[in-house]
Amino acid sequence: MALGFDLDPAVTPALRDGVLDLWADVSNAGGAVGFVPPVTREEIRPELVKHLAAMSEGRHRLLVGYDEDGRVAATAFFAFNTHRLMTHWVWLYTVMVHPRHQGKGYGRELLAAAADAARDFEGVEAIRLTCRGGIGLERFYGSCGYKEVGRVPGAIRVAPGDDRDDITMLLPLE
Repeated sequence: MALGFDLDPAVTPALRDGVLDLWADVSNAGGAVGFVPPVTREEIRPELVKHLAAMSEGRHRLLVGYDEDGRVAATAFFAFNTHRLMTHWVWLYTVMVHPRHQGKGYGRELLAAAADAARDFEGVEAIRLTCRGGIGLERFYGSCGYKEVGRVPGAIRVAPGDDRDDITMLLPLE
C-alpha cells in the first residue's frame, strides 16, 4: 500500500511525537539521520525543535508520509537558501522511512513526492542533499535520479576510527 503525503501538516502533539518516534527508530536501526545508536527521543527533541522553529519562520517546510494506519512513516524537511545567489535550489534534510516499512518502495515514493513538492516552490530548480558514505545511500539516491556532485572524505565521524565521507547529491527539477 502506498503512503499518503502531506506537505506542511499542522504541527500537533501527535505529529511531533510521530516524527520523534520515527527519528529515534530510524536512528536506532542504524539510519544515517544525524545520530548514532543508541539514541532517545529526548536526545533528538532539540534537533526537531530547530526544524519546527525554522518552519514557523518560513525557512523550512515538512513533507510527511503516513502509512495505512495513519502513523508517521516517512519525512523529509526542505530548507530554503537565504543567500540571494542560491535561492534556485533547496536542501532536503532528515529523509527517513520507518524501518518497518523498509523494502516497500516508500523511500522512492518519498523522494518522488519531495521532487513534486519542490517543483511547486517558486523559483526552485533543484534539490540538494547530503548523505553519509559507507552504507550505500549514494547508490539509492542515484537510482532515484540524484547525481553525486561532491564528496568530502572522512568528514563524518560516526565513532572513533570510523570516519565516513560526506556526499553531496543533486536532483535537477526539469
